[in-house]
Amino acid sequence: MVQSRESAETVALQALGWIAGHETLLPVFLGATGASEEDVRTGATDPAFLGALLDFLMMDDAWVIEFCDTVSMPYDRLMSARHMLPGGEQVNWT
Repeated sequence: MVQSRESAETVALQALGWIAGHETLLPVFLGATGASEEDVRTGATDPAFLGALLDFLMMDDAWVIEFCDTVSMPYDRLMSARHMLPGGEQVNWT
C-alpha cells in the first residue's frame, strides 16, 4: 500500500521510466495524450502529470501486469499510488 504522496510519485516515476523504455507503448502514450517527449520530461516533476500517467497505464490490465511483474510490484499498488496523486481521490457519492 502506498501511504504518502512521495511514495506515490516514486511509483509513478517507475512507471514513467518503464513506459519510456517500452518500444511500443511510448508512442501509444504520446499519441493518446498529445504529449511530446519534452512534455514527458518536464511532466516528471508534476504530480498531476504523474497521476495521468498512472491513469493511462491502468487502462489495460496487460500493461499493469507487465509493468508490475517487471518491477516486482503488487498489482494493486498502482491504484493505491493513483489515489495519493492529484485527481485520484475516491469520490463518495452518498
